[in-house]
Amino acid sequence: MTSRIFVPSQRLALPSRRNVVAGGVLSAAAVALLGGRDALAAKNTAAKGDGQGDIAILNAALAAEYQAIAAYQVGAESGLLTASVKPLALQFQGHHKAHADVLAGTVQKLGGKPVAAKAKYDFPLEKLKTQADVLQFAAGLEKGAVSAYLGAVPKFDDRALSHAAASILGDEAMHWAVLRQALGEQPVPAAFVG
Repeated sequence: MTSRIFVPSQRLALPSRRNVVAGGVLSAAAVALLGGRDALAAKNTAAKGDGQGDIAILNAALAAEYQAIAAYQVGAESGLLTASVKPLALQFQGHHKAHADVLAGTVQKLGGKPVAAKAKYDFPLEKLKTQADVLQFAAGLEKGAVSAYLGAVPKFDDRALSHAAASILGDEAMHWAVLRQALGEQPVPAAFVG
């Protein structure tokens, strides 16, 4: 496979999960949890600050989710995934789309502007020659996502956002474990994630 850069063919059409409004003025957005779970109640952040730190953290997570969406698209289009593995990759991509939708909506509710997906992502496509290569690449991205969310959870001013980020962290950890298992590796290599 030659090196190429992924260019999204269209803007992501993500379903709306923005169903939480607190009293008409939302100073610390509530985050709708994944898969239709109950929404978190928003807290008033008058005593906590302006929420700009939370917006920055959310936008960093959103940028990473867009990268994961693009990476799974590359994997799905590579022709290297078997008929039994490709649906799993597309399912995980769907999870990342749901994460991105929630994160973008939360940034907006906090009064920020969500980052956009990049027009192009430079992935190491020259190294993706087999299904195992694609799965190893995806597992590396998921492990990075676990670490990133783990680092973000304690940094939110709004603790409800920490709870939501921890929920996404759990999903990323499951992706990583499933991909490791598909590679024939121990799904959970250690008692702690670092």
